[in-house]
Amino acid sequence: MDVMEAIKGRRSVRKFADTTVREADLEAVLEAARWAPSWANTQCWRLIIVRNDGRKGELAETLTPGNPATEAVRKAPVVIVACAQLGLAGFKGGSPATDKGDWFMFDVALATHNLTLAAHARGLGTVHVGLFDAKKAAQVMGLPKDAAVVELIPLGYPEGTPKLTTRNPLSEFVYYERYGSRGMRGR
Repeated sequence: MDVMEAIKGRRSVRKFADTTVREADLEAVLEAARWAPSWANTQCWRLIIVRNDGRKGELAETLTPGNPATEAVRKAPVVIVACAQLGLAGFKGGSPATDKGDWFMFDVALATHNLTLAAHARGLGTVHVGLFDAKKAAQVMGLPKDAAVVELIPLGYPEGTPKLTTRNPLSEFVYYERYGSRGMRGR
């Protein structure tokens, strides 16, 4: 599968077949995360692989009421808890180097995006879960104070075919030379 096919074909999956994820497939998606770009190559992401049903249930309890991903967290064969080591990305000489502060959200997003694209290419489904109590999830996972939970990613073989979604046309979000300028495409 080429990269654009993976990008256009990946969908959020919230229902998974009751099939164990093959170790080779899990290893491949973790390897894809490993090769993500990061601030000064700090690679601040930390990934926790959760297979235990009780632990997945504890994580599901951290989601906000009504979150459509709750059952996915509870029932997916694997949940990847994407965390960040704080104070690495976006820092120079121990101080934030930009007005964005700690850059960890960017770096973890790059790693998890690689992971979800690789998962799709191997026939696995994922969904990015961000609406949860991150501090409670950190307690469940036993994180130290200098780490944070960023997102949960249920992972497994999809049950059924996820529905296609639409995307805004480029003209809705691409500007040239200045914000809001639809202009001459940079000419």
